[in-house]
Amino acid sequence: MAKSTFYSFAQSFWNCAWICQIVLLSNAASNVVFQPSYIIASGPSVSSLLLGNTSGITLTLTTIVPSNSTGQLPPPSCTEEPSQWVLKQESVSKTSLQVQLSLNRSFYLCGSNDTGDNCCVEPLCVLEVLRVSACRGGAPQATLLIQVKIYALLLPAGPVSENKTVIPNQVFQPLGSCPCDLTLGACDIRCCCDKDCSDKTKKLFEGHCFQGPFGGDVSPTPDYQCSAQSAENAPDWFPFLCVTSSPDNNPYLGLFYQGQTITPKPGPSFQATVPSTPPSSTPYRQGDAIFTTNNRFFTIPQNSLIGQCVENAPVAFLENFHAECFRRLLSCPDQPPLQTNPADLKVKVKDGRGGVVTVEVTDETVIDLTGFVLSPDIKDTSPPPDGSQVCENVTLALDYNFFWQGNRLTDITLTRSVGDVPLNGSVDLTTRYSAVFLNGDVMAETNSGNPGYQVGRPVIGGILDTFGNDTGAMQRTPIHLWRPVSSGLCNSAEIRPAVFGENSTAGCLLAVNLQNLSQCSLLRETVGFLQANLVTATHVARTGKPDFRNLADWVNITFLTPNSAQVGDASGSCSGVPAHLHIHVSTLVSGLVEGVPQREIQAIEVGYTESTWKLGCGGGDPTPCLNPAVTQNFPLTSSITFTSIHISTGPPQTRFQINFTEYDCDRNDVCWPQLAFPLTRYYTGEPYSQALAKGFILVFFFIASCILGTPWKQIRQAWNSASI
Repeated sequence: MAKSTFYSFAQSFWNCAWICQIVLLSNAASNVVFQPSYIIASGPSVSSLLLGNTSGITLTLTTIVPSNSTGQLPPPSCTEEPSQWVLKQESVSKTSLQVQLSLNRSFYLCGSNDTGDNCCVEPLCVLEVLRVSACRGGAPQATLLIQVKIYALLLPAGPVSENKTVIPNQVFQPLGSCPCDLTLGACDIRCCCDKDCSDKTKKLFEGHCFQGPFGGDVSPTPDYQCSAQSAENAPDWFPFLCVTSSPDNNPYLGLFYQGQTITPKPGPSFQATVPSTPPSSTPYRQGDAIFTTNNRFFTIPQNSLIGQCVENAPVAFLENFHAECFRRLLSCPDQPPLQTNPADLKVKVKDGRGGVVTVEVTDETVIDLTGFVLSPDIKDTSPPPDGSQVCENVTLALDYNFFWQGNRLTDITLTRSVGDVPLNGSVDLTTRYSAVFLNGDVMAETNSGNPGYQVGRPVIGGILDTFGNDTGAMQRTPIHLWRPVSSGLCNSAEIRPAVFGENSTAGCLLAVNLQNLSQCSLLRETVGFLQANLVTATHVARTGKPDFRNLADWVNITFLTPNSAQVGDASGSCSGVPAHLHIHVSTLVSGLVEGVPQREIQAIEVGYTESTWKLGCGGGDPTPCLNPAVTQNFPLTSSITFTSIHISTGPPQTRFQINFTEYDCDRNDVCWPQLAFPLTRYYTGEPYSQALAKGFILVFFFIASCILGTPWKQIRQAWNSASI
């Protein structure tokens, strides 16, 4: 099809915009709808979401042409037609289906030695209208219209360097006035000032050029230019404060750029000689991405911040994670990550010291699919019912163990869990992925500072672990607080580590009935056990980077015993229940490291606040006090408070400083001794003699302005009139 036919085709498509509105209204009336339902594609791939009841839905792709006489589009059809586009679908959730179209051809402009099969003959590569129909039972339920308009890529004739374009220094070489010229030696679409674009190429985007300074257009002239205003309309200040600058200037080049260049002169340098080639390897640091030997990210599927599964997520050094990905299988998978090959998983990874570590793969067969398949009736790989199939060797879990030492990797092991998943129409599958960094036989734990604690890092707790040979070391044990989830009940609540410098309170609800309140001793013991499990450590690290074999780096945790006497328990109530756990941490600043205060823990106390639990039978509902099976919720809470201890190392205050605080500049906002600050000894910005001399000069100018100003002028006029 000729290029002129393409343009008339696009014009006819725009004339039928009212038909698109009718299609959108028909989509809203059905039980499925595309979002968005109309796409203008300028690239080789587009995607949309099909929302609603997607069960039994089949997708068909057709290329449509509007009528030459009326401009109307043909009605939707469920008949599949051959196309140069590949249609793919992927289930996102139970009520959403992702639809993706990709162009199955090259879109490079043909050269003199190229054939038309692998490249584009015309400069405008693709111009057509596509329709994706969602059909159920042979009837279209929703349609997606796609207007495709893809320009062919213009490649430079010479070799292309992979290095980024380096913008030269404007002092030695002018940059030019075409900021939209981003590609060296190639034509940038819609950049009309690009000298690499031929006249034939510019006709493709004529009328759609970039406007303003980015496109090389600096008109209109800014108001601050001396040539912007005439002498009649210019304000009084304009001749003195206007800017004289070249009209070729724009905000991308600077206001005072004139284009002059100077010849750089070589001078002596005291810097070390820069090596011609970069070092072969860079040691890993915590948080750095791990690379393979071909300089690509080592990736494992992970969850994003919004919970979606990212298939190719980089792995960070010393960052453990556990991820779960939910997928709905409509057919047996044949591509990663659900179908993997052990040979492909044996990736060669850079160890961070110039060496190579190869992933060692171990396979495990999963028999019980309860944790992976959501269907309750599928637990094993027993023979499936008639009419269903079994997807063999589906990858259900990938568990990586990274062994490290210092800032390098020493070994990587992978446990691949595979299983046979019965497929009866569709199945909801949950796959798991994890990465754990191990230093020896102990899971790597990050420090909380170096050396002082950092705010927001976990408080490091420990238990003295003896080995029977008169030597002992601390075993790391975190200090926890409640973390309520879901319904907020304690049986489903989770725990989270206490972080340094952040006061927080959290809790959960414990269901108690009349029978529990009749056994107060057992109830107090149960609640105390739940609260005591939050703080199982006996010591806490003094700093954020402690030595686990040096007891001087650890502080004993003081456990306070409640001193309240328990009274007799009445029917339906229990007193002395340790319902609240409070952790009080005393901190201080021990010094400075490069100007940063280093905070450490001086003391820590753990205490309990007792409460009396009694069933509430008010409001006309006496059921909880009569029926032993009816429960009421009572709160279990935990909190942590940080108190900073200020240590004064200066000399003690004198009696004058204590009694006459209004003259103390360190304790008041208003400091009278510093009223004339530049003329006093408090000003240390420059020598006192220079500050005093400049102060007298300012006083002289102030007196001169008063004498020569308006008051003296009025006195002189009055004197002249009186003498007359």
